Amino acid sequence: MEKNGFIEIRITGTKGNLSLTPDNYDIRELITMLENAEDLLYPGEKKDRPVISYQIEEGSVRHIFKTSVQHIIGFNAVIGQINESTGIDFLDIKTAKAFESIQDIAAKKDYSFHIKTSLPRSNEVKIDRSTRYYRTETIWADAEFYFYGKITNAGGKDKANIHIHTEEFGTIRIQTPISFLEEYNENMLYKTFGIRATGKQHSETGEIDTATLKFVELIDYQPKYDEQYLSKLREKAKNNWLGAINPDSWLKEIRGGYDA
Repeated sequence: MEKNGFIEIRITGTKGNLSLTPDNYDIRELITMLENAEDLLYPGEKKDRPVISYQIEEGSVRHIFKTSVQHIIGFNAVIGQINESTGIDFLDIKTAKAFESIQDIAAKKDYSFHIKTSLPRSNEVKIDRSTRYYRTETIWADAEFYFYGKITNAGGKDKANIHIHTEEFGTIRIQTPISFLEEYNENMLYKTFGIRATGKQHSETGEIDTATLKFVELIDYQPKYDEQYLSKLREKAKNNWLGAINPDSWLKEIRGGYDA
C-alpha cells in the first residue's frame, strides 16, 4: 500500500457570471480552506503531525491535500459516518468546526463542496446550500473549569488572552479582561498558576470547547517539597508498621517455598 494518500475537496459554483476556476478563486478563500483541511485531518496538536502537501487543480476548483495514508483511512471513515448519521455531533471540536466553516461558505456563496479521499470506493460527502452540517446546540452546556500549569503568554491589543500550558490539554487560550491584566502588578509569565474559567462542555463526552473559555479567577498555585511533612510520614510508618515486622520472617513469607 502507498505510504501517502490524499483528500480531495472539489468546489463548484460561480463568481458572478463566471464559472469558478483556480484563476478567479481568491487567496482569502484559499487560506480558509487550508486551515479547514488541517483541522479535518489533524484536529489535535499540530506540532508533531505529518507533512500535508497541497496542490490546486481545474475542475472547477479541486483542492488536493496529500498526507499519511493512515490518516486518510481515518478521514474516509469519518465522512462515511457523516453520511450515515447526517450529522457532525460525534466529531472532535476542531473537525466539527471545519465542517461548519465549509457549510457557512456553501450557504453564503452558493458553492457545492464534494469531499472524498484517494482510497478505492472512497466515501464522499456533499455540502451545499441545502445541507445543514452544524453541531446541535443543546449538546453543549455551560460549565466551570480549573486549569493548572505554566503561563506562557498574557495580553493582546483588543482581545486579551492568557495562554496556559497544562499537562492534560497542552497549551490553551483563555479570554481574559484587559482590566485584570492592567491591575495585576506581578510578572506571571513562566510561573505556575491555576485558572478558574467558564466555557462550553459536551454534555455526553465531556469534551471542552477551548475556544469558549473565559477567565474568572487566577489561583496562586505553588506546590512545594515539604521535607518536614515527609519525615513525619516516614517516622509514623516506621513506628506503626515497620516496627511490628520481623525482617527474617517477612522475607521467608515473601519467598514462600522458593528456597526449599
